[in-house]
Amino acid sequence: MKNRFFPLIILFPLFTSCNRLTNKSSAVMTKTTQTEVNFKSGYSEVNGLKIYYEIWGEGKPLVLIHGGGSTIQSSFGRIIPGLSKHRQIIAVELQGHGRTPYINRPESFEQDADDVAAVLKNLKIENADFFGFSNGGNTTMQIAIRHPDLVRKIVVGSAFYKREGMIPRFWESMEHATLSDMPQPLKDAYKKVAPDSNDLSKMFEQDKKRMVEFKDWRSEDIQSIKAPALILSGAEDVVRAEHAVEMYRLLPQGQLAIVPGAHGEYIGEVATRQDSNFIAATILLIEKFLDEPMQKSK
Repeated sequence: MKNRFFPLIILFPLFTSCNRLTNKSSAVMTKTTQTEVNFKSGYSEVNGLKIYYEIWGEGKPLVLIHGGGSTIQSSFGRIIPGLSKHRQIIAVELQGHGRTPYINRPESFEQDADDVAAVLKNLKIENADFFGFSNGGNTTMQIAIRHPDLVRKIVVGSAFYKREGMIPRFWESMEHATLSDMPQPLKDAYKKVAPDSNDLSKMFEQDKKRMVEFKDWRSEDIQSIKAPALILSGAEDVVRAEHAVEMYRLLPQGQLAIVPGAHGEYIGEVATRQDSNFIAATILLIEKFLDEPMQKSK
C-alpha cells in the first residue's frame, strides 16, 4: 500500500484525565510516589549509568524520548495526561539530562538507543510504541534500526537524518552557540530536578558536540526501518518540511503530518507557545496512528 500523508490537522478539545497505573514491571531502584497513585518512577542501571524513568497510566506501552537539553516534563508535560488515558506511558531521561546524572562518556544517538533498549529490558517490556521529539526522534529512529524486535510503531517528531535537513544557518548557529543561547525554560527545568545543577554547562556542551559533529546517516538506514512510522513536523520547524517528506518517502510503512507552528509547539514543549486545543489535536493524531491496525510489511 502506498504511504499516506496526513494533511494539516483540525483542533479539538483536550481531555486530561489519567488512568491508574496497575502494571507491576520491576526495575532497579524503583519507587512509587505516594501522592500520585497513577505514577511510578525510578532508576534503571544500564551501561554504567543510572537512567531515570517515569511510568504513567496502563495499557499498551508508549515510550517517550525527550529532546536535547530537555527533561521529561519540559518536552512532554503537556501531552502525558492525554496520552496516558488509554496507554502505559514510559518516559526516560537520557544521559546527563534531568535526573539522570552526567557522566564523562561520548554522547551519541546510537548509545542513547542502546540505553533505552536496556531500560526496557530491565522493565520487562518486550515490545512497545515510541514517540521521540527532536533529538529524541533521532534516538527513536536508531532504536528502530538497532533494536527492531523491540519496536511496534514509532512517531518521529521534528527529527532529521541528514545535515541538509535543517533550515539554513542552523549548523553555523550551533557551532557558535553558548550556554547563554539555551532557552531559559530549559535551564530552569534542568536545575529543578538535576542531581547537580552545576552540570548544566556539561550537558549543554555534550549535546552541542553531538550535533556539531553529526555525520549524515545513509538513506538505506531509514529504508531499513520496517515498523510503521509517523513523521511529524511543524510548518515552521527547524527541520525543513522537504526533509520530513524525504524521510516519509524512504520509510516502507511511512505516514506524514506537517502541522502548523514552530519546533515543538504541537506538543506544548515548554519553550513554545502553549495552545491547549493544538496540543489536544496532536494527541488525537498520535492516538489515531498508533491505534490503526498493523499491516504486513512488504
